[in-house]
Amino acid sequence: MKKLKITALLAVLAFSPFYANVFTAESSSIVKMIADAIKWKSESIDVGNIPQGKPKLIRFEFTNTSSKPIIIENVAPSCGCTTADYTKTPILPGKKGFVEASYNAAAAGAFIKTVNVTTSESKTPKTLSFKGVVVS
Repeated sequence: MKKLKITALLAVLAFSPFYANVFTAESSSIVKMIADAIKWKSESIDVGNIPQGKPKLIRFEFTNTSSKPIIIENVAPSCGCTTADYTKTPILPGKKGFVEASYNAAAAGAFIKTVNVTTSESKTPKTLSFKGVVVS
C-alpha cells in the first residue's frame, strides 16, 4: 500500500510541470479582454419569497464595454420551468442590453435556476443564476 501511495505521488509530481504552463500570459489577457467586453449589473439574483402559481420575471442587465457591437446568439434556461427573452438587436459600445428569465413558480420550496448566455464575443456561455423560495 505504501508503494502505491509513493508511486501515485511521483506520478502527480512528474506531470505537474506539464500543466503549469498550459496557459501563457497572452491567452490569459485574451480571456480578460473577452470577460471585460460585457459588464453584468448582477450575475446572480436572489428573488426572495415568491407566491406559488405566479410566474416570476427576473431581469439581468449588462453594458457593452467593448469597442464593437455585441450580439446575443443564444440564451438557454436550465429547465423547462423557465423561459427566456433577451435583447435581439446588436448592443452598441456603451449601450445596455438585457436577458430576462420567467420562472414558473409551480412547486413550493427553495430553488436555484440558471440561464446560459452565448454572445458574439465569446462562444463559452456565461452562466447567470437566480434563487429564491416558492411559498404556498
